[in-house]
Amino acid sequence: MKTNVMIKLVNLIIGGAAGTVARYFLSGAVYRVMGSGFPYGTLVVNISGCFILGILASLSDKKFMLGPDARLLLMIGFCGAFTTFSTWLFETDSLVRNGQVMIAFINIFASIVFGFILFRAGAFIGEII
Repeated sequence: MKTNVMIKLVNLIIGGAAGTVARYFLSGAVYRVMGSGFPYGTLVVNISGCFILGILASLSDKKFMLGPDARLLLMIGFCGAFTTFSTWLFETDSLVRNGQVMIAFINIFASIVFGFILFRAGAFIGEII
């Protein structure tokens, strides 16, 4: 394998591992504090991931502070493993299957709206850094 491809794979692996560990600890901490009656841990991870990705996108696209290797490590590796869309979808479906349709829609609304707002906030912060 060529050196360039190996560097890319290493960046993805390191970023993905770090994102997975961060997701595990953050969501666990949120569930310990907030309880498990609502998928708070996944919600916090997803919207904070949007915030982090917004910062990184600005640093990359507008400030040119992140090169291709840093983008792979942070944006694709870390944020890709940190955010948990598939888990969010599974938990939301579980709410629907358990007859908690209103709670499921609150989760959908909160994740999308707050995720977008925090992405834009992160992008703004990234622009002023």
